Amino acid sequence: MAQPLLFSVMAKGRLPLLAELALRSSTTGWLAAFYGALYICAATDLRASGSLWIFGWPFAAMLLAATALHGWFGGMGGTRPPLDSLLGFAGVLETFGGALIILGLFTRPTAFILSGQMAVAYFRVHVPINFLPLLNMGEITVLYCFIFLWLSAAGAGPWSLDRLFGWKH
Repeated sequence: MAQPLLFSVMAKGRLPLLAELALRSSTTGWLAAFYGALYICAATDLRASGSLWIFGWPFAAMLLAATALHGWFGGMGGTRPPLDSLLGFAGVLETFGGALIILGLFTRPTAFILSGQMAVAYFRVHVPINFLPLLNMGEITVLYCFIFLWLSAAGAGPWSLDRLFGWKH
């Protein structure tokens, strides 16, 4: 009776080979499409948020009409935060870091910086309200933090300029 592949690989001490085969097969087919869709959609949403804080674009008028936050944040109230303020710096990171992630360029270092930025944002803005994300409106911040942390470990994936140029960051 033939042993399953996992047991025969583990018995021979070749688990890294099994992990390599799993990694190689995971970047093909539908999984590659979903992987690309995840990081492109997350980065597009983050970039839109950053450009809202800096430039008041896109959707500033719609957000002003829908919320009572008029004038509280940089671009939303018709004024821009200074770039040396935390909000200005966060807007720059989100706008340009999001663009780099969308392109898949310098993905690992950029994703690591964005993950750290989201962790800082969570602990500076949301935790003083309440520690639990559901109660402090920090769900998206926590989600961004872990998506970008995962992306910094996993790399850009098959739909990226990093992969096209053959870079392994």
